[in-house]
Amino acid sequence: MEDPATARRILAAAERHFAAQGLAGARTEEIAMAAHANKAMLYYYFGDKRRLHRAVLENLLRQFRSGVLTLPTKNIGPREQFFSYVSGYFDFLATHPNYPLLVQREAMEASGTFDFMAREYFRPVYGQLARTVAEGIAAGEFRKVDPGQTASIAMGMVTSYFASAPIVSQMVGHNLLAPQAVAERKRALLDFLHQALDREGAKAR
Repeated sequence: MEDPATARRILAAAERHFAAQGLAGARTEEIAMAAHANKAMLYYYFGDKRRLHRAVLENLLRQFRSGVLTLPTKNIGPREQFFSYVSGYFDFLATHPNYPLLVQREAMEASGTFDFMAREYFRPVYGQLARTVAEGIAAGEFRKVDPGQTASIAMGMVTSYFASAPIVSQMVGHNLLAPQAVAERKRALLDFLHQALDREGAKAR
C-alpha cells in the first residue's frame, strides 16, 4: 500500500543529501535512514538513485515554475510585473536553500539534465524578465537599458547572494541566511533595482 508521506520524506531527505554530497557521493542507505524508511521503500517509490535524483530536481523545478513563472500579472504594469518576478525568484531561493547547490552541481557536471533545466525553466524566466523590461521601457516606466543585460543582472544578483552566502557569512561575521539578514537583503536588492531603472534617477545623472 502506497504512503505519500513516506515518499515525501524520502524526497526531502534525498534533496538534502544530493545537495551536500552530489549524485555520486550520496548513499541510498543514508537517505532511507534519514527518511525513517528503508531501501526497499526507496526503490519502490523511485526506482534507483539516479531516478530519485531526477525526481528531486523535478520536484524543485515544479515549485520554481509555480513560484516564479506563473505569478499573477494581469492588470498590472510592466514595472510591477518585473519586480513581482524578481521578488518571487528571491522568495523561492530563500525558502529552498538546497536549490542553488543542486543547480551548481548540475552546471559543473555539464550534464544533459542541466541542459533540460536551462531549456525548460531558466531560459523562460530570463526571457520573461527581458520582455517585461522592454515593455517597461516602451511604456515609459523604465529608463532605456539593455533588457537582456538587465534581466541577467537581476537574476544574477539574486542567485549569487544565496549561492555565496555560506562563504560570505564567514567574511561579514554573521549568518546571511538568517531570516533578518535575508529580509534586509531583499529590501536592499529591490531598492537598488528600483533606483537603477528609475527614469527620474537617469535624468539626475
